[in-house]
Amino acid sequence: MTHTSLKTVRAGLVAALVLLACAAPARPDSWRPAGDSRLMLTVGRGEASPAAEGGTVLWCDPPRGPHRHAADACAELEAADGRIADIPAKDVVCPMVHAPVTAHAHGTWRGRPVEYTETFPNTCMLTARTGSVFASAAP
Repeated sequence: MTHTSLKTVRAGLVAALVLLACAAPARPDSWRPAGDSRLMLTVGRGEASPAAEGGTVLWCDPPRGPHRHAADACAELEAADGRIADIPAKDVVCPMVHAPVTAHAHGTWRGRPVEYTETFPNTCMLTARTGSVFASAAP
């Protein structure tokens, strides 16, 4: 009769648990490729599309980069599924000063291309409509 030591049985059980843990499927929403959500954001004075230089890059998943309000901006984009135009407008009172600014964003959100350009009467209206997304890029 063969006797198996307690150490051998424990080692076998640990190996089996490790193999089972590695074989368990990941949740489908828990995996997102790195660098999948990146936007180049620019804001310029006037009604013409702003020049690309001098903008701010916003990375999400996780929020990072030079954007001062990256966490807030990424959360707002997440709630709007990456569609800047769908970010809910803030209930603020803006002065009726005509100082137009044009916001432009291009890049990707969850692998989908993003292209957004809109002119606002002033920076207050820009912030009211786009939240924190263009906060670091505003002139």
